[in-house]
Amino acid sequence: MSDGPLFHRNRDRHPKALTPDYKTSVVRSPQKALLSMPTTLSEEAGPVFGHDIIGAHDNDLIVNYAAAGEMAIGQRIIVHGRVLDENGRGVPNALIEVWQANAGGRYRHAKEGYIAPLDPNFGGCGRTITDDQGGYSFRTIKPGAYPWPNGVNDWRPAHIHFSVFGHSFGQRLITQMYFEGDPLIPLCPIVRTITDAEAVSQLVAPLDMNNTVPMDARAYHFDIVLRGRRSTMFENRIEGN
Repeated sequence: MSDGPLFHRNRDRHPKALTPDYKTSVVRSPQKALLSMPTTLSEEAGPVFGHDIIGAHDNDLIVNYAAAGEMAIGQRIIVHGRVLDENGRGVPNALIEVWQANAGGRYRHAKEGYIAPLDPNFGGCGRTITDDQGGYSFRTIKPGAYPWPNGVNDWRPAHIHFSVFGHSFGQRLITQMYFEGDPLIPLCPIVRTITDAEAVSQLVAPLDMNNTVPMDARAYHFDIVLRGRRSTMFENRIEGN
């Protein structure tokens, strides 16, 4: 996703594939030595995303699933930031997809097991494209925390999932964003697989009062660094930067 020399990988920064406290990692972690597979032309070449593929409300989760004249229920927020390369340069035309639970902590999913109510006006997903400086922004509601069947009483902190595409579908990175001040963050078995405290802090979006909309929405700032020593921790790149 970027030009120029790359920094060496730091393989100690990301969590181990096998972390028994995160129970599903036991069956999902590799059982044999990893193999390096060369990419194919179809993986390296692909669509060049442009702003014309984004609909009028794709980056507004408050209304993009709502009935006419209705809105999603919850604390209204704006999430904004930049997608950066390892040298701090903005990455333009990166497609960002987001998905999340509703204000009660429930996903719109056929196999959802949490009994919190669904919001009929909230679909829980959206997308946007970075501008010439790598900037992005979307509006949504703050998701709720929810229990999950990992331990007897494990809860996921409020979070938003991010998927960042490069210039082809083979260049996809996935991560999660948490919210400043959430007491569930250090208790979460998934978060605790990350042993680098600085890496955890880079997944936490601080409140940004300078970009709030008075009487409407709070703002949170979340930059995504793709590579380098300060890269954001991505779930599908556990081997390092």
